[in-house]
Amino acid sequence: MSATTAAEVRDVPSRTITAGLTAATARRVLTQLRHDKRTIALVVLLPCVLIGLIAWMFDGTPVLDQFGPLLVALFPMIVMFLVTSVATLRERTSGTLERLMTLPIGRGDVVVGYALAFAVLATVQALVIVGFAVWVCGMDVAGPIGLVVLVAVLDAVLGCALGLGASALARTEFQAVQLMPLVLFPQLITCGLLMPRDEMPTVLEWISRVLPLTYALDAMQRLAAGGSWPDVRGDVAVIAGFIVGALVVGAATLRRRTP
Repeated sequence: MSATTAAEVRDVPSRTITAGLTAATARRVLTQLRHDKRTIALVVLLPCVLIGLIAWMFDGTPVLDQFGPLLVALFPMIVMFLVTSVATLRERTSGTLERLMTLPIGRGDVVVGYALAFAVLATVQALVIVGFAVWVCGMDVAGPIGLVVLVAVLDAVLGCALGLGASALARTEFQAVQLMPLVLFPQLITCGLLMPRDEMPTVLEWISRVLPLTYALDAMQRLAAGGSWPDVRGDVAVIAGFIVGALVVGAATLRRRTP
């Protein structure tokens, strides 16, 4: 086979997504995660510890009921961004991703496979966090718990998708960690956590409209106040759109060679 033909064979899968290759990638990543107990502890236990500390500190006050749903949306996104970006970059620097990309597998298969694997972990994380906050710490949510779990899962998956995109910009694990403030801190400042968005300067309010965490916290606030699916479906659609967009960017920027 000529070099040109070989290159063409490698490039064809990069433009398509094959279910079997995507599933195989997801299984491989899940197998690795299953044996990484420290990562599982970070993803599942750390947010519960933080929420538990807040519930303990403000016991007997409405603080947990007021801010707990926001933290349930916030913690999964931050933790999954950190874990995904570092884990993906580790695979690149170790040469695993480069060897994988020599096979007849497309960039879309790799990115979506990674996203599916981390989405499974994110779902477990969201279920544990919501269950712990509601049934152990006593957080009161007037809206449906199922929708709270759905938004928490989407927030965690969004963190995964943003982490996959950020890993393409970093060359070392330390650089991946450095990207977290760049990606997440502007969202924390403008999402309405520190002050109502309608009281912000006009420019900051408009910036908040194009950042995904704004819609995640908005959905949680509506559910905490007793909202239902019609009240949050717009926010859910926007979060899902950001997830798809981040995965498309991650697939487009995925390099075949290790930096």
